[in-house]
Parts: sequence; structure tokens; C-alpha cells
Amino acid sequence: MNNEFAPARPIRSPCIGVCALDEKDLCVACRRSGMEIAEWGVLTEEQKKAVWALIRQREAEDRKG
Repeated sequence: MNNEFAPARPIRSPCIGVCALDEKDLCVACRRSGMEIAEWGVLTEEQKKAVWALIRQREAEDRKG
């Protein structure tokens, strides 16, 4: 079966239901900024992918300490 015309799966939200912003305005659970959280529902799929990339970058920085 050719998946060329299959609908793309939507980008899932990183939210895990623990919403608390730290002093840097980043959620302590999902690592999104307050603005990224507020705008998630209106972002394009490409913008959501970009937010996910930022989350991974923030998580890597967190591990470095």
C-alpha cells in the first residue's frame, strides 16, 4: 500500500498534565515556555516540530547542568 496519500499523524502535545512554570518561564514538566503552551493549539505542524526541537535542546541543557 502506498502511504504517499495517507494523512500525516498530528504532532502530539508534550503536555503531561503537570503545569508549573519556573523562573525562566519554562514548564517544569514539558519544558515549553508559557507562550508555547498558550499558542500550541494554533501552531502549524511545522511550528510544533520546531517547539519539539527547542524542548529537546532545553532538556539537553538541563542534563549538562
